[in-house]
Amino acid sequence: MVEIKTDAAMDAMREAGRVVARALAAARAAAAPGVRLRELDEAARDVIESAGATAPFLHYLPSFAPVPYPGVICTSVNDAIVHGIPGDYRLRAGDLLGIDCGATLDGWTGDAAETFTVGAAEPEDARLIAATRGALEAGIAAAVVGGRLGDISHAIGRAGRAAGYGIPEGFGGHGIGRRMHEDPHVANEGRPGRGFPLRHGLVLALEPMLTAGGHDGYYCAADGWTLRTQDGSRAAHFEHTVAITDAGPRILTML
Repeated sequence: MVEIKTDAAMDAMREAGRVVARALAAARAAAAPGVRLRELDEAARDVIESAGATAPFLHYLPSFAPVPYPGVICTSVNDAIVHGIPGDYRLRAGDLLGIDCGATLDGWTGDAAETFTVGAAEPEDARLIAATRGALEAGIAAAVVGGRLGDISHAIGRAGRAAGYGIPEGFGGHGIGRRMHEDPHVANEGRPGRGFPLRHGLVLALEPMLTAGGHDGYYCAADGWTLRTQDGSRAAHFEHTVAITDAGPRILTML
């Protein structure tokens, strides 16, 4: 069932979103050559805990996973699309790193992600990052009252395909509120004018994922969590929690 949020609920989600934004900023600031991924997780954990929030990623156990998720953030490096576990891998200059983070504060949840390079970006990585961010921006621009869910999916997919990138099949965004994952699913490709009507109070986590090789295939790594590109090409992932309002899209996961 799709839940429509009140204005007060959207304001509360904005506060949770601020915690997410601060945790992402702390993890990014900690990312440098030689730093272990678990150190980024610790930096984000400190922000979440100091805000009096909790981490919905930690101990999350969906039906596909063999074990509960062990971190407060996901750290996806190079050919990892999403769900990379923050373990002992030491970052290297030139790594492409996606960080996904959630936080629950006073019963409401925010969820966001960003991708960046450790050190200077190679031109092809810079293009992939820009295209994925642009796909998110296109989806946000389509998140307006009177539209349809398919308008958002179409905008994201059109931007990604126009840039020549692959879009992992079956993955996308989701409703969000008191739980991290709520209805509806938001596909990263779709047909405009179709699907659930967009109305004031609908809150969605929009999250395009693009792969540099142009292929849509992926596989799950041996850890049971990390999704990697089938062709070994690099991937990028951006996400914001967005409220649809009569005044236009409201991004809830910004500083």
